[in-house]
Formats: sequence, C-alpha cells, structure tokens
Amino acid sequence: MRFEHTADQRDFAASLESLLASADTPAVARAWADGDSEPGLKLWARLAEQGVTMLATEAGPVELCIALEALGRHAVPGPWVESAAYLPTLLGHELDGIGSVAVPPHVPYALDADIAEQVYVVHDGALALAETVAMRHSVDRTRRLFEVTSTGSTSEATGLEAAFDAAVLATSAQLLGAGERILADSVTYVKQRRQFGREIGSYQAIKHALADVRIALDFARPLVDGAAVGAISPSAAKVACADAAYLASRTGLQVHGAIGYTQEFDLSIWLTKVRGLVTAWGTPAYHRTRILESL
Repeated sequence: MRFEHTADQRDFAASLESLLASADTPAVARAWADGDSEPGLKLWARLAEQGVTMLATEAGPVELCIALEALGRHAVPGPWVESAAYLPTLLGHELDGIGSVAVPPHVPYALDADIAEQVYVVHDGALALAETVAMRHSVDRTRRLFEVTSTGSTSEATGLEAAFDAAVLATSAQLLGAGERILADSVTYVKQRRQFGREIGSYQAIKHALADVRIALDFARPLVDGAAVGAISPSAAKVACADAAYLASRTGLQVHGAIGYTQEFDLSIWLTKVRGLVTAWGTPAYHRTRILESL
C-alpha cells in the first residue's frame, strides 16, 4: 500500500511548519518547564486558529497525525493529545479551550491539568469531571503530571476504545516527529564536530548508527499512515514509533557526547520528551500484548 498526502494535506503541513519554525519552540518549552505557561498558551492559540484542535472531528486521523508529528518535531508543550485527539473523539466535538484527562491504568495522571479549563477522569466506563490533587514529576520537565480525583459529576462514556486509539495514534505521530528532529540535529552536528582532524560524520561507525535510525523511522512512518487510514492497529504504530524514536535519542546522545544531555543544549528537550512519550498512553509491553491478542 502506498501512502501519499493530498495537496491540501501537504499545504497544511507546510503552514504548520512555517508557523512553528518561527516560534522559537525550544524557548517556549523551557518556559513551560519552569512554570511560565504564557508563551505556550500564546502558541496554543495560534495553533488552534490553524485548526489543530478541531482535526479529530472536522478532518480526520491523517490530518491529526500531520499536526501531531509537527508538534513533536518542534517539541511544543501542552496536553495536545488529550485536547486534540482523545477528548474530541470521545465527546464528539471540539473542546472549548484546553482539556486534560486521566485514563487509568494506562494514563494515571492528567497532563498539564493546572492550565486546563476542563479536566476529566475516566473510571469504570464513565467520564467524570475532576480536580487536581497533587503534582507528579516526569523525566520530561515539560510534562507536568497531576493526580486527579472525580468531583462526583459523571456521565456514561461510549467510544472509549476509539478515543484511546486516537490518543495512541497521536502519541505515535509525536514520537515520529521527535525522532525525525533528533536525527536531523544529529546529522547537522556530526558535520560540524571535528575529532582527530576530521568531521566525526566521516567515520563509518557514525554513518552506520545514523543510518540505522533513518531506517527505523522510515519503517515506523508507514505504520502511522496505515493506522491513520484504519488499515492496522494504532498499537503497531506506537510500538514502532517508540522503538525508532528511542533509538534516535540514544544515537543522538552518543554522537553529541555529554553536551547532548545538558539542559542548556536544545537536544535535551527532545531526548527527555521521547523518554516521556515512550510510555505515555500505554507502555510498549502493553501495546505488544494488545497486538498479540488481536492476531
């Protein structure tokens, strides 16, 4: 099966890329991690104007994946999976503002619930309004996780599995975008860093390591496309994208050396983001089990 975006989808991707490339998203992510959400909320408003929050209900999974891949490639913080994928799919309409949700056991905490106008928790097949109890720390400092509890107002929720699959697919696209960014930055870096009188990118071992990442990402992308059109399980996309992005992060750190892990260096934003997203919306072990049970 051959997957190609339409002209409209390519134009949408280009417009998002233009917006995000000029937004200094590393600075936005650092501010978000430090508790200053104002730059991130301003960027959220601009992306909402582009239609990102209405894609799940007004467009489709393919457009949603295009948007979430761009958000992952630029490390845009915020509960995008919850607000643009899970909750709109579950509720059947675009959210009025920013939303977050906890869906135990796979999503025990609500992401960025402190800035969300609508916070929910799913329990025993019911969707309930929730309030925050305590903040939990993530390896990704831009992911502020909150323990929440129901306020008592519940409603029966239908389509929980479809909403969960939409969130899994959106997370997979984010991982794919983050992996692509790490690879691009690593290729740029190995062309600049010199050791023993030559660029380190000229060494075969470095070339082979980066080529392995390229192959892993290229094999993961068709699974995202296939899940977006309903041909395969989103769990397959999540496993492939998690493995590929994690390989990209390990290889990126190796070729950059210790500088890659310092908070002052932009690469660290994507390294920690990948680590946080690998287990978000279901661990790789859970999704492998889910795939096995479906065979």
